Amino acid sequence: MSAVQTIDVGADEGEVRLDRWFRRRFPQISHGRLEKLLRTGQLRVDGRRARAGQRLEAGQKIRVPPLPDAPAPPAPVRAAPDQVEARALRDAIIYIDQDVIVLDKPAGLAVQGGTGQDRHLDAMLDALAFDASERPRLVHRLDKDTSGVLLLGRSAWAAARLAASFRSRAARKCYWALVVGLPKPRMGRIDAPLAKLPGAAGDRVAVDAEEGRRAITWYRTVAAAQKRAAWLELEPRTGRTHQLRAHCALLGTPIQGDRKYGGGAALLAGGGLSRKLHLHARAIRLPHPRAGAIEAVAPLPAHMKASFDLFGFDERMAGPPFAAFDEGGR
Repeated sequence: MSAVQTIDVGADEGEVRLDRWFRRRFPQISHGRLEKLLRTGQLRVDGRRARAGQRLEAGQKIRVPPLPDAPAPPAPVRAAPDQVEARALRDAIIYIDQDVIVLDKPAGLAVQGGTGQDRHLDAMLDALAFDASERPRLVHRLDKDTSGVLLLGRSAWAAARLAASFRSRAARKCYWALVVGLPKPRMGRIDAPLAKLPGAAGDRVAVDAEEGRRAITWYRTVAAAQKRAAWLELEPRTGRTHQLRAHCALLGTPIQGDRKYGGGAALLAGGGLSRKLHLHARAIRLPHPRAGAIEAVAPLPAHMKASFDLFGFDERMAGPPFAAFDEGGR
């Protein structure tokens, strides 16, 4: 029998349901036993009673009562990246020091495994260990089809410090998107709570004032092609699943290629534009784990660069990342 434990929710466990988190950690405990632990208040989140379907946040503390011991699980088997994948990952590094790696993640590469995802970034991180004694750890995530800056901690200590910056909102992320239509107003703040849809639609979110979690996005129009398309700069101030995609659709301007949230309206007619998702994590700024700050910028992926060129959008139009959303510019 184990003793009472207090377990921190990891940076890569945010948005996971409590019952799923528990089953991963304690597979020997039945669902019925878990429900009893919740019903009697023995299993708690941040000192409060919890529900099986409650979504966790990175950094929360889970109080776990004494449980029957289980045999040690086998070590996870990771398919080592081949030489081509390893070289591509190393070429994607845009910042590295003793504690931090920032990657320019390509569109189409999943960050973590899931149904039908045999190859994903998390399984390839041994290629980025270099001379460190630990493999790098993911600090946050990007959607499979979103490109751009992705942060890794090169040790458990560094990853924890970096994750704390996300929880405290000291970390800032700047995204670029090509959207269909022109938002009104051209600059503003979206404050619309988002909830995951139940059942088979659980990989999508929707605005839900009662069940949703608060989601805030600042946006501005950098340039527009009349009312046909617009280049938006976006800064999410919360980190909800598919937040930018859902908020752009809420504005009436879905992101080009985002048929999940825009349907057919997310595909500009004619012009030979790519149907890939046009959402790019352009830049990140946050405190360094030791001292100072990190700021990294990722170049546009080829499909977005081609679309920008088609509309005559010049990257220099945007100015420095974050400048438009600094306190004086809001």
